[in-house]
Amino acid sequence: MKETAVEWLIDESMKLVVQYMKGTLNEDTLDDVIYELGTKAKEMEKQEIIAAYWSSYKEGQYSGDKTADEYYNETYKQQSVTDDTL
Repeated sequence: MKETAVEWLIDESMKLVVQYMKGTLNEDTLDDVIYELGTKAKEMEKQEIIAAYWSSYKEGQYSGDKTADEYYNETYKQQSVTDDTL
């Protein structure tokens, strides 16, 4: 089964904790890596949502006239965490 963005983020975060505890990752680097992980996880989640949209469209469960990107932006983009808060 495919790993979700949330599962991926948890796994990667745990790896960071281990690296930090071993002393192979300092605080300055940790901040940068956390930001990068958050950015990647948000993009992965967006792709999951778009894929789900198209899946429902192909199965005839969605009858709207929006593209997957429009659906994502209207439904989630306004509520999402901005890059400045990561």
